[in-house]
Amino acid sequence: MVDALDFKIIESLKVNSRTSFVEIGKQIGLSPSSVRERVQKLEDAEVIKGYNVKLNNKKLGFGLEVFIMFKLFSGKLQIFCDDLNRFPEIYEVYRITGTHNIFMKVVLIDQLHLQQFIDRLLVYGEPTTHLILSDLKDL
Repeated sequence: MVDALDFKIIESLKVNSRTSFVEIGKQIGLSPSSVRERVQKLEDAEVIKGYNVKLNNKKLGFGLEVFIMFKLFSGKLQIFCDDLNRFPEIYEVYRITGTHNIFMKVVLIDQLHLQQFIDRLLVYGEPTTHLILSDLKDL
């Protein structure tokens, strides 16, 4: 069972997953060992599934971030899922409801890379591409 203190720990880790147990303990009034135990329980229960690094893709040479709404052809869902590892450009991918059944965030080098990526997708379905201009949370 997740309680109010667990939610405070989770919120602190969402802001910065590298925050020390000492610092979290100071924020919420627990000892570092109590915070560590609670985090371990949250991890064991898979409430916390992992920790991520937020990258500056532009500094890594990937100047284009794109959302793609994807309408798979009939019978292509499992084939597409099986082939996902062949697309390192896909940063996030979700199965959704509606006209389109796949939603992806894709990180690419440039427009030529986008064109080549879309060409590879066409065997699975019909993509609709939306360029990401900025992340409003980072402004």
